[in-house]
Amino acid sequence: MLLPPQLLRFDEVSVAVPDFIRYPTIRQLAERVQHETLNAVTSPALYDANSTSFSERILDSLYQTPIADASVLVAITHERHPKLLLTRRAAHMNSHADEVSCAGGKHEAGDGNNVVTALREACEETALPPNKVQLLGQLPIQTSKSGMSVRPIVALIAPDLLLVPELDEISRIFWADFETLLTQPTVEYAVEYKVQDQTATLLTPSWQVDGETIWGLTGRVIASLLETGFDRQLEWYYRIQDTRN
Repeated sequence: MLLPPQLLRFDEVSVAVPDFIRYPTIRQLAERVQHETLNAVTSPALYDANSTSFSERILDSLYQTPIADASVLVAITHERHPKLLLTRRAAHMNSHADEVSCAGGKHEAGDGNNVVTALREACEETALPPNKVQLLGQLPIQTSKSGMSVRPIVALIAPDLLLVPELDEISRIFWADFETLLTQPTVEYAVEYKVQDQTATLLTPSWQVDGETIWGLTGRVIASLLETGFDRQLEWYYRIQDTRN
């Protein structure tokens, strides 16, 4: 039974412990993301390992983390060849219209923390049941082009879940092959934008996945994930195209 978003409880969230993850790629990612999560708040050495479980340490760290303006769920399938859940936002949205994103959205007063925001929004946008999500941890905050702070929450989900886009917000759900993201070079992408009365062309890295272009905030979240988990260093830049002859 799908839990209504307004009834989400943080203390009912489960944490994926790396020892029980079957696949080496995901196990390495889990270990590094959880290390990042623990160190973001306090040193793991301060915990008494005999009195506090590993899962409790992760949840405690996530609860202590300052609340961001918004959160996204970086949901990865738990399988030998993992995939990353992505969406394309509806064309009529006020912000980031028709752009690729991870499921997520703005923090609401009743959420309590970043994890609940990410799970609630993912449930609303894709019908992903919160009780089918296993947390790994979090990544450093990113800042959107509107100036909002965005906290990525990393989690595992089963590969066979039936997800349905909420068409008022999401026009499409699709998947990025994780191994491809790890090895595929980025492609420079040109974006037109207006500054006052003039139009300029912005050049930035991107991934091309299943006919979609991943760039901007979502691209930076993925780049952060790959750097944290696998030491893949990607130069992420925004450069004005020089149109002079």
